[in-house]
Amino acid sequence: MSTAGKATRIQLFSFSTPQMRAFHLTWLAFFACFFAWFAVAPLMPVIKGDLGLSKDEIANINIAAVGITILVRLIIGPLCDKYGPRLMYTALLAFGALPVFGIALADSYGTFLVSRLAIGAIGASFVITQYHTSVMFAPNVVGAANAASAGWGNAGGGVTQSIMPMVLALVVSLGVSEHFGWRLAMVLPGALMLLMAVLYYKLTQDCPLGNYRELRERGVDVEGGKRAGLQVFLAATRNYRVWMLFMTYACCFGVELFVHNVAATYYVDRYELDLTTAGLAAGSFGLLALFARALGGLLSDRLARMRGLDARTLLLFVLMLGEGLGLLWFSSSDSVAVAVTSMIIFGLFTHMACGATYALVPFIDRKSLGGVAGIIGAGGNVGAVLAGFLLKYVGDMQVCFAWLGGIVTFASLCAAAVRFSAAHKANEQRLYEEALAERQREEQAVSTELAPRLT
Repeated sequence: MSTAGKATRIQLFSFSTPQMRAFHLTWLAFFACFFAWFAVAPLMPVIKGDLGLSKDEIANINIAAVGITILVRLIIGPLCDKYGPRLMYTALLAFGALPVFGIALADSYGTFLVSRLAIGAIGASFVITQYHTSVMFAPNVVGAANAASAGWGNAGGGVTQSIMPMVLALVVSLGVSEHFGWRLAMVLPGALMLLMAVLYYKLTQDCPLGNYRELRERGVDVEGGKRAGLQVFLAATRNYRVWMLFMTYACCFGVELFVHNVAATYYVDRYELDLTTAGLAAGSFGLLALFARALGGLLSDRLARMRGLDARTLLLFVLMLGEGLGLLWFSSSDSVAVAVTSMIIFGLFTHMACGATYALVPFIDRKSLGGVAGIIGAGGNVGAVLAGFLLKYVGDMQVCFAWLGGIVTFASLCAAAVRFSAAHKANEQRLYEEALAERQREEQAVSTELAPRLT
């Protein structure tokens, strides 16, 4: 497999090429999905009182929010290989908006739980985002492209923590009761998803050469090829590296999801902050995704250029270790200032570890990219679900964070266990050098074109 057609650079302010349109539309679509996915989380202190929810019921709701995503992520990766990321993202955005609007009709614990479960399906948007950028960008920049698109999209989880309480406050200031106010507030994330569904369908294509359906009709081999679907998934399950990264992603993205779900409530309950202030404190964690996840991918690309593929796994190990130690510090915080400081520090490592994980994903098995991306992506939600059950078991959020710190520290060894054969590394090095050579040719062509104008 060559790197023909894949972008060898990220032209951040360009929208003229299929690669950069895919880059910008993927992070915008993921932002909309993440915003909608966690839109009710910062409103839970209000919803809890409105629906009369108990502590156990809230824990079940948090688990439901990330539980269904495991299944959908496993399915959607191979479906991207078969039908293409453009159609899959459009469908997920359009149909995923329905339960976002529908949760406003919930009038009991049961109906709210079902709606929250259904909303969790849009978390599979992450897999499509990473798949689409992986097929659009060459090995020399794919780590940064994956991390930046996912990181900026993930920032939707931080923005929603800050924005949704403000939206609720605005609605209430217009004379609407809190009972109806939080329901009206959910119109915003649902409408944003529908808008992105239209834009994604009209402005993107599956890969640099076009859309999968038309390419296959012309006999062009594309990602996944004839193995698309179940065979891609089965091939991915037989690769031990997939399961090592499944574990690391469970302990970085899983922790990220858990924090998004509980942070606002944690600050209200433990430090007695008001809803808006707690939302701002919790939102600072999510806003780190604006740069930290991209930084993890960029560092992975830079280290790989100097030290090869093994440097990517070493970086991931260091970041996971830093996350685990930071969580232990956060769990022992006894003031708001220390809690926010330690949360930002462990959050930096968490987001960077997420970026470093998916900087590795395109190099695991190129012929089973959809399956690899789907399984590892599902690992993040498995981690979030297990963290939710851990919270139910220990019954105290502070103790739960301490347990998570120890688990993440131990799980960093999974990153160190990822190894590649000499043949695999040689092939990836060849593709990497091809990408660099293509980039140099592009730069020379631009210089040649500009020379007469400058003289």
